[in-house]
Amino acid sequence: MEELDEEMIQFEKDHPSKKSSAAAGGGGSMRIAAIALGVVAAALLVTLLLMMRGKNALVKDLNIDKQNLTNELIALQGDYESLSTTNAAINDSLAVEKEKVGQLIERLQKTEATNRAKIRQYEKELGTLRSIMKGYIRQIDSLNTLNISLRQEASDARREAQESKRQYEDLRTTTDQLSAKASAGAVVKGRGFNLVAINESNKVTDRSSRARKLRACLSLIENSIAERGWRTVYIRVKGPDDILMTDDSGKVFTCGGEQMIYSASREVDYQGEEVEICLYFAASQGFEKGKYTVDIYTDETKLGSAEMILK
Repeated sequence: MEELDEEMIQFEKDHPSKKSSAAAGGGGSMRIAAIALGVVAAALLVTLLLMMRGKNALVKDLNIDKQNLTNELIALQGDYESLSTTNAAINDSLAVEKEKVGQLIERLQKTEATNRAKIRQYEKELGTLRSIMKGYIRQIDSLNTLNISLRQEASDARREAQESKRQYEDLRTTTDQLSAKASAGAVVKGRGFNLVAINESNKVTDRSSRARKLRACLSLIENSIAERGWRTVYIRVKGPDDILMTDDSGKVFTCGGEQMIYSASREVDYQGEEVEICLYFAASQGFEKGKYTVDIYTDETKLGSAEMILK
């Protein structure tokens, strides 16, 4: 045993690196673990910083979007304020819509930019308010155009009325005679009233873009006791705006003691038998979409009416 112990002691003396290597091995493992933890911690820190930076950028973008939406609403509010008309009902409606815009601006200012659902809802409401405003703009433009047309018609009518007054006095005696004949059953009547539009080829069309003239047709009914001779048939055409359409020449006729402006006329030789007749009217400004009506007269009476619709 003593010899064995001596040999072990001698071995350790001869091989000291074996023991130190084991100790060194344990210390190396701890250093590797520390380095790995440091790398993980650094990666987590970088990831956190990137996430915070991305979040800040997103919030910044959302705030910009919110401000842009606010600016658009303020501009729309200004557009509503600039609209005006003499129509009280439309002005009241404009005030209501302008108040809606103001309320939407207040709600938007109280909403966080990160509330995407609310922001999208406000954007839709903005689109709706814009569409409503465009509708009011069309109404106001239409009213302004109509007012200009009515003022022109009124001015023309005043001039025509002055001339018609003089003509009325000259024709008064003739009108009384025609009224007497009407009471005796001598008035010529009409039937089969028809109103159509025709194109450049004289074919019937229901398209406003193709219409060049309106054609009104009717038949004067047989009347054995009516006076024979030439008669004038008049038509009064009204467009979709219910305003009389004329060629601005101030044509006037008298029927039943009332003077009226007419759109077109035609003479027909009436000999007591039924006769067909057609009259044409061409508008210098063309024809718009909508309903057109025609009233047909003679100097004795109103014969009848017809209507049609252009697409």
